[in-house]
Amino acid sequence: MKLNSKEIENVSKLKPFKRYKYFMKKVADFEELWTVVDNNGDIGLSDIDDKTLIPMWPKEAYIKSCLEGNWKNHIPFKITLDDFEETIIAFISENNYLINVFPVDEKTGFIVNLNEFIRDLNEELEWYE
Repeated sequence: MKLNSKEIENVSKLKPFKRYKYFMKKVADFEELWTVVDNNGDIGLSDIDDKTLIPMWPKEAYIKSCLEGNWKNHIPFKITLDDFEETIIAFISENNYLINVFPVDEKTGFIVNLNEFIRDLNEELEWYE
């Protein structure tokens, strides 16, 4: 599904928690989420206070505004829900990362730990069963 520029603009203006709720609905709907990777395939991480964050977006189109600063040499990378369960959950858990859901314009999105993220995603997925 292609997003129009008005939807991208309107959703990007939402407060972080509302973007988080939108993210959960879209991920449950399309069974994919997006992050960014560098030329080596490493996920683009960021730090805030003493925590490392892994960024996530619901669709590739929302990433464009964030491909500046530390992520200027990164590219969007799609993760299916299966890949998320099989690989990414362990990666986040082993490294004790937090998830930065839906950052925009180099501003932090809604920060959540892995357990909360999985709980909220599973709750949303239940609506689609």
